[in-house]
Amino acid sequence: MAMTVSVLRLKEWAHPVTPVRREVLSATPELDEGRPPVLFVPGFGHGAWAYAEHWLEHTAARGFPAYAVSPRGHGASEAAPKADLRAYAHDVVQVAAGLPRKAVLAGHGAGALVVTHALARYPARAAVLLSPVLGGVSAALRNPGLVLPALFGGGLRLPAGQLFSRELPAAAARAYAKRMGRASTRAQWQLLRGVTPERAVGDPPVLVVGSPDDKIVSPAALKDAARAYGGAPLLFPGMGHDLMLDGRWREPIDAILDWLEKSH
Repeated sequence: MAMTVSVLRLKEWAHPVTPVRREVLSATPELDEGRPPVLFVPGFGHGAWAYAEHWLEHTAARGFPAYAVSPRGHGASEAAPKADLRAYAHDVVQVAAGLPRKAVLAGHGAGALVVTHALARYPARAAVLLSPVLGGVSAALRNPGLVLPALFGGGLRLPAGQLFSRELPAAAARAYAKRMGRASTRAQWQLLRGVTPERAVGDPPVLVVGSPDDKIVSPAALKDAARAYGGAPLLFPGMGHDLMLDGRWREPIDAILDWLEKSH
């Protein structure tokens, strides 16, 4: 007889995460074919709006229910200046647990790190790490001038030139960059220090997606992230860090959905 083993996390029991109001945007297919929902998680400073621009409706048009959550302190979710990675992961898990079927978690940038922590608490159908910023010294050294303010409590605010390729019109790139906010100082410190997540529940398949021309995540970092999950990265040359907003945004999301159709 199969046995279910529950792990009691004393810290979560003794010090539960404070509940907040969370922003969740969605787009659903006209016909429900039973496909797993995809829950998109934005990176630091972004919000659910970054997926609502293109990917939510496109994902739904391909037959997958699509959702995007703004972790606390991001987008239109409730402010949380003292939030940490645990709180962000909690937000993802709470939203995923409320979806009608076991979800695919897809995190971008530092949101990919949040997803890796959420995977230790939620039995995801699969996971996608988009342009993953998984923390540690290597992430800081690639952009020391931009990261330095965060070491003194400032925000990790990245200019449009760091986020997008030249294929995106300059006016659109500037408009997107102006919408960026910031993560909490505590979460930024955890990102820079590097916080190793626990093992994923159920060992779900993980796809790493990025661009070799990303100015934030190096090709070596993409390969290392994919290797950690037993695969190779799916690369889109010529694109910037923000794959979901860049000029050729259709290419990566179609490849991700193709992977989900073939694998699940």
